[in-house]
Amino acid sequence: MIADTWVMAPTRTLHGLAMLGFLAGLSGCTTPAGTAAVAPARVASLEVTVADPDAPAAASALSRSPDGYPDFSGSLTAANVQMGNEEAAALQAKLSALGAARKAGTISEAEYRRRLIALRKLAVEHGADVQAQIAK
Repeated sequence: MIADTWVMAPTRTLHGLAMLGFLAGLSGCTTPAGTAAVAPARVASLEVTVADPDAPAAASALSRSPDGYPDFSGSLTAANVQMGNEEAAALQAKLSALGAARKAGTISEAEYRRRLIALRKLAVEHGADVQAQIAK
């Protein structure tokens, strides 16, 4: 009797899975032939449009894809003035130079750590500083 239980359990499991697959096939998940639309491939962009605080633009309507869902693939407008592309490139160059100097051994490990701590402190405090400026 115990031996029959061990032999029959895998068979019942396989039978149950087969039945589940059969029922899933019968559920009839189909897409109507006329509504299938394929969105064109778009290249990702890192550009962010920053609104001019002196000349705010009118609110634009959110674009929608053919199936009715919001389309976020276009250019997005930032809610507030953020880091510009030039500022981001300058910060990236600074961090790359710091890493290269550490790797080349032109700065000491202590100096590298000091600069890294200063940059991390700036990252932590920058959000609160900007939020305080916005609140004014």
